[in-house]
Amino acid sequence: MESVMQTTTAKRVRSVRPVGTRAVLAELDGLQDVLALQDMLNKSPLPGQVDVLAAAETVMLVGESAAATRAIGLRLLELELTAPEVTDSGLVVIDTVYDGDDLADVAELTGLSVEGVVAAHTGQIWTVAFAGFAPGFGYMVGQNEVLTVPRRSSPRTAVPAGSVALGGQYSAVYPRRSPGGWQLIGRTGARMWDLDRAQPALVRPGDRVQYRAVREVVTAGDSAAREPEKEHHVESGLRILNPGAQSLIQDLGRRGYGPLGVPAAGALDRASLRRANRLVGNAPSAAAIESVNGGLTVEAVGDQVIAVTGAPTTLTIESPSWVEPEESDDVDVQPGAKRTALMAAPFALLDGEVLTLGAPEAGFRNYVAIRGGVDVPEVLGSRSADTMSGIGPEPLVIKQVLAVGDATASTAVGSPELQPDFPGAGVTVLDVVPGPRADWFHPEALDSLCSQEWLVTPQSNRVGMRLDGTPLKRTREGELPSEGTMAGALQIPPAGLPVLFLADHPITGGYPVIGVVRDEHLDLAAQVPIGGKIRFRLVPDSPNFTTTFTKTPEK
Repeated sequence: MESVMQTTTAKRVRSVRPVGTRAVLAELDGLQDVLALQDMLNKSPLPGQVDVLAAAETVMLVGESAAATRAIGLRLLELELTAPEVTDSGLVVIDTVYDGDDLADVAELTGLSVEGVVAAHTGQIWTVAFAGFAPGFGYMVGQNEVLTVPRRSSPRTAVPAGSVALGGQYSAVYPRRSPGGWQLIGRTGARMWDLDRAQPALVRPGDRVQYRAVREVVTAGDSAAREPEKEHHVESGLRILNPGAQSLIQDLGRRGYGPLGVPAAGALDRASLRRANRLVGNAPSAAAIESVNGGLTVEAVGDQVIAVTGAPTTLTIESPSWVEPEESDDVDVQPGAKRTALMAAPFALLDGEVLTLGAPEAGFRNYVAIRGGVDVPEVLGSRSADTMSGIGPEPLVIKQVLAVGDATASTAVGSPELQPDFPGAGVTVLDVVPGPRADWFHPEALDSLCSQEWLVTPQSNRVGMRLDGTPLKRTREGELPSEGTMAGALQIPPAGLPVLFLADHPITGGYPVIGVVRDEHLDLAAQVPIGGKIRFRLVPDSPNFTTTFTKTPEK
């Protein structure tokens, strides 16, 4: 009886690893199991499931809370995997000119002729296993492994959009110009990502694809030509006089598009954005201006109600030179008069008045909310600018005028609020839990991570904070197959220096994650300035899913 039970046991998830407190990583025995689990979770989501990010050998699930994530991790180990149903949904045909720079190298690596490579690439059906790297970039697996080739030893700094490529066992098309290390075998005019379509991604996980050899590229699926945007008069809003170092429109981000390779983006300091919106009577997710390191200057177009939160700084308001002086001797109403406004408190910015944010006394980022919210077009349900993928509004520029929306949630403004302490000249302490790949490092590596002060380098941005210090040593060589990742992950590239992922991070990554900053501390991390110092504090195991669950062998 025992042998019968062993041979008839259904396939299950091999193990589940925590990724911080809000995600779990299910490890499987191969790509077929990944596709099976992905299909099951998409058709029958688990309670509290927010996102499903499939990769080469894993599926990452993001939960709506720590408690929901722990329950998801336990439930995953009980699932019996069933093969996804084969649907007759037709093929996505991608016309390709096979003249890539690496075509001859691929022929040599595979032992085929150039013609044989083309025949092998076009002669099989490819299935989109998962997405990542960039929106519209689908990792496609073929029906055989004859075209399995290593990535280039030296990645290109720029791969043209439309490049058809091979990397490992996968084929893909680069949707936009970007760095890349895959072998280029051809090019296509197919639009892999087009926000003017109802479904922006030409191919999605589970889709079947066939490449077709053609002699010349024809740009397929052209959207109707857009009429040039007409300049329109904004009757109420803010005119940008100086955007400072970088100012972006941000809300609370776009959720649920991870399977298409789209990051959540959104405000890095979510608490400060919510506070600013609350003060002016907006909905919590209303769009506002995120600005770094001071210098932002805006002029009111019409009378506005404003609140500024985040890094404590001086808020200077200057009256327009053309204002008519009042009969009173009050200097604040004289032409060109200056006054200051309070942080974390609503105030009026009258038509023509100019607001300037000074350099932060502590912290790094400010949030400027206007009653009604900033009215810019939504992209995939959000007005946030995503600096990695280019989705959403462009960075603000001089003379740009932002219109006011109607995202109010109250008929009244809020009362002034106390703000938390922001990082200053000292060391900022961030809580971290062991990551899903802590076992890739020496036992002393976690001690080293938490015992030293890490310097935030100028190469840091909204994608990730690059840290400098004593490198961490790995115990495993080679590459980690790409797997889902999230904000707060501490990836360790081969050089051993951590990168702390922030809101615009790539959906998948191929470097091991030694730890994950707790979600509650990401707002604090966003306020650490360039040149600031961070110390990580390892938090003990708690009821909030901080242990690795492994399947118990059946007897």
